[in-house]
Amino acid sequence: MLFGRRKYTSISVRKKDLPGGLWVKCQHCAEIVYKQEIDSRHGVCPECDYHFPIRWKERLEITVDEGSFTEWDADLISADPLSFSAQESYPVQLEKYRKKTGMKESIVCGQAKISSFDVALGIMDFSFFAGSMGSVVGEKVTRLLERGTAEKLPVIIFVASGGARMQEGMFSLMQMAKTSAAVMRHAEKKLPYIVVLTHPSTAGVMASYGTLGDIIIAEPFALIGFAGPRVIKETIREDVPKGFQRSEFVLRHGLIDMITHREDMKKTLGLLLGYMDKKGT
Repeated sequence: MLFGRRKYTSISVRKKDLPGGLWVKCQHCAEIVYKQEIDSRHGVCPECDYHFPIRWKERLEITVDEGSFTEWDADLISADPLSFSAQESYPVQLEKYRKKTGMKESIVCGQAKISSFDVALGIMDFSFFAGSMGSVVGEKVTRLLERGTAEKLPVIIFVASGGARMQEGMFSLMQMAKTSAAVMRHAEKKLPYIVVLTHPSTAGVMASYGTLGDIIIAEPFALIGFAGPRVIKETIREDVPKGFQRSEFVLRHGLIDMITHREDMKKTLGLLLGYMDKKGT
């Protein structure tokens, strides 16, 4: 009896046959992770606890008491003081980000309750123009602090920023002094100001209101600094330490006060607000 050679059939799966967006490569541990699992943990990697950036609405949902948020200064939009134009004009770039994100600017401000404490709250969103600070962001942060001062409210700002917005030049850089002055006036009334640094928190925002909090909290593994590590390495012509400018590194060197996991943030803020609870002078 003759036996024929068995024929095997190989099935090849082309990349375009796979649904997109199902898997994400973690920036920290390099594991390929099911996106739905990350989403179910509010943007936290299940393998290493790396905290991915999240949108402002999700941040709001997991931070404040349900239904307590009222937005302030929602209609402020950026002008084009320098008539800036590169491959696209600044107004065209702004409109693209508005359509993409549903936001008018890279920060949303308002009043909310956290663990029953009234707070003035600002949440930056890196999705809009890399969280950059232009005149409107500076104005909204300043108004947030001034209204918090006037109404004797603690102020909490979640930072996520690539720095000053180059399309507004010196007008953008002026916001550093403007926001810092507003923080000082808030402090003079002995009212709490808490900053939460998320990935990434850099440049002009970190050189102003991002590092002036009474308490500075960071999420795990967040990039925190002024210039980036590559720029610093090229400037000083030396290798930077392992983990340089990450939350854990800057905690060891005294820039921040604590690192808090995203799932514990609301509880931590509530405890801090309880410790600092007084209406100022």
